[in-house]
Order: sequence, then structure tokens, then C-alpha cells
Amino acid sequence: MNADLTTTNLLLGIMAAVSLLEAILFVAAIIAGLTLYRRVSELIAVVESRHVAPAMLRVNAILDDVRGVTATVKDETNRVDHAIRSTVERVDHTAERVRSNVRAKTSTLVGVVRGVRVAIETLLSHREPHAGRT
Repeated sequence: MNADLTTTNLLLGIMAAVSLLEAILFVAAIIAGLTLYRRVSELIAVVESRHVAPAMLRVNAILDDVRGVTATVKDETNRVDHAIRSTVERVDHTAERVRSNVRAKTSTLVGVVRGVRVAIETLLSHREPHAGRT
């Protein structure tokens, strides 16, 4: 039985050594992970402060300029639209006035021409029967 306990003790010792080695490796992996995490965090902070923050400032300035230009263009577009609409309204009003003035002035002339035509037709219609009888 001594041989059996020696073998069992040897196997238990090997298992204990392997467990201790695993624990040391696990602790080393945790330390390496934390160190890597700290370095990456510092690198991200440096990149953010040197590159991202200035780029964001420039982007925000550009966006502010775009907002200003957009507002100016919108105001100018509204102003031009108003000017075009008022011009079209004035042209329509002027065309209507010209149309009514032309109608008023030509209606008398048209009336006179129609009257003269009716008079000529009447005179010609009275002469034709007399011309046929003679």
C-alpha cells in the first residue's frame, strides 16, 4: 500500500503545482490586461486631445458658418421671392389697366366703325333694288 500512496501523493503534488502555476498565470494575465487597458486608455486620451478635439472645434466652426450661410441664403431667397411676387402682381395690374384702357378707347372707335358699316350696308341694300328696276 505504500506504493499506492506514494503515487497518489505524487499525482496530488503535480496537480497542486499545476494549479499554482495556473493561478500565477491567471494573475499575470490580469496584470497584463490591466496594464494594456491603462496604456490604451492613455493612448486614446492623447489621440483625443491632440487630434479629435481640434478636429471637432474645426467641424463645429464649419457647422456654425454653414448655419450662417444657410440663414443668409434663406433670407435672401425670401426677399427675392417677395420681390418677384410683387413685380408679377404689378405687371398683372398694369396689364389689366392697359387692357381696360384699350377697351375703353377702342370701344368708341369700334362702335363708330360698326355704325359706319351698318350705314354703308343700309345704303347699298337700298340702292341695289333701285338699280335692278331701272
